[in-house]
Amino acid sequence: MKILLLFLVFGAHMLSAATKDVKTIHVYVALCDNVNQGIAPVPEQIGNGQNPFHNLYWGAGYGLKTYFKKSKDWSLIRIVKDVDSLILERVLFKHKKSGTYLLADAYDGAYIKQTTIDFLEASAGRNGFQINDGDTQLCFGGDANLLSYIGHNGLMEFDVNGAFSQPSTNKIETIILACYSKHYFSKYLKQTNAIPLLWTSHLMAPEAYTLKYAIDGWINKEKNTKIAERAALAYHKYQRCGINAARKLLVTGF
Repeated sequence: MKILLLFLVFGAHMLSAATKDVKTIHVYVALCDNVNQGIAPVPEQIGNGQNPFHNLYWGAGYGLKTYFKKSKDWSLIRIVKDVDSLILERVLFKHKKSGTYLLADAYDGAYIKQTTIDFLEASAGRNGFQINDGDTQLCFGGDANLLSYIGHNGLMEFDVNGAFSQPSTNKIETIILACYSKHYFSKYLKQTNAIPLLWTSHLMAPEAYTLKYAIDGWINKEKNTKIAERAALAYHKYQRCGINAARKLLVTGF
């Protein structure tokens, strides 16, 4: 009996240690919404903020769900629909080589303000939660290692209030793919004490290839400047905007 108990305790310790070492990424996606966001209108099918399936930032060709599903580097683990009244769909991916997990939430585009608040509160280390993949416990929200926001920059139209003060000394890295995100998110990230790994200096198309290429560098533990260069190369490849313009657009740090 003692041997069995020791085995169970040792096994639980090993599982806990293994789970602790698993890196996690949580992406907050505000679905593109012609009606409820101050955007230049896009075709109706991809601009319906209540329908993730075809949405520009989710189900379209360069939307997060579609782009990562097609990537040879990631495996789709799970799809959950109607998580709550705000999150219309949730996807969980696992990086094939490193074992890193990525959780992405598609928020109803009408609730872009709450999406922004949820992202910022998480960047302060708040609202953490866990889900399981088999025996592996995964930490997301404010307990994730990397956070990202993708979508329209609603801060150009509204201010937000929330629990943005950081309750711990842990600094969370963030990627914010939205127009002028450095200018509009700076004061909030300084409150949350998060690290701006990548954000933007001008107008941009917040499609998933930029995030994917940046994450490639983050998984490889590259320097922030090299991660920004990866993102710029990806943006230039798909947008054909010129590499120098892409480098000026996608920047790191305050």
